[in-house]
This record gives sequence, C-alpha cells and structure tokens, in this order.
Amino acid sequence: MRIGELAARTGVSVRSLRYYEEQHLLPAVRSSGGHRHYPEPAVHRVALIQHLFSAGLSSRTIGELMVHIDAGVSTPEARSRLIAERDRIERQMTELAEARDRLNEVIEVSYDPDAGCSFRPGPA
Repeated sequence: MRIGELAARTGVSVRSLRYYEEQHLLPAVRSSGGHRHYPEPAVHRVALIQHLFSAGLSSRTIGELMVHIDAGVSTPEARSRLIAERDRIERQMTELAEARDRLNEVIEVSYDPDAGCSFRPGPA
C-alpha cells in the first residue's frame, strides 16, 4: 500500500509516517518512481509505534526495541530497557499526582474568603 493509504488506515499523518521511516522505525520499499510502498503488517507496526510514543518512549528507544521485536526475541537487555521506561513513567505519574495535589490546594485556598488570598472565582 502507498503512504496515503497507510495514513488513512492508521489515522497517522503522512508527515509522521515519513518521520518514522527517517528514524528507521518503519521500513518502506521504494518503487522505480520513488513512491513508498508498505506491506500489510505496516498497519500493526504503526499502531505499535504510536502506542510506544504515547507511553513516552523516544524514537531512539523505540528503534532499539524494534530490533528485538523484529527478531522475535526477548532479551535481558530489551526487558531491562522496558522496565527502565516503566519506572520512568511511574516516577512521572508520582510527580504529576503531587503537582495535581498542590494545584488542588491552591484551588481550595482560592475559594476561602478568610485565607486573605487574592484568588477569587470569576463570574461563571
């Protein structure tokens, strides 16, 4: 399939697909006219790439993991990398929860007229 069809089927922009190719995440075969062609499994590969990006992985990390995915092997190195990424995400979640809690405190104070705070709810 050509790049436009892959974009339509995956909901990913053509620009992003080109980026994936540049980063060696999504291989394409070029026609004699220079058009990109992708095999049917590219649809699932793009979904996996999107999933990994949404988990906060960098294109470099995804590329490193794709080597193992393509080979169909789970190595201690790949597992260690996945665990490190999971731990990074968990730290970010903790930090975001703490930021949310602080923000909730500020919001709560903003509604307390006795707190002497200039935060007042505006007209609804």
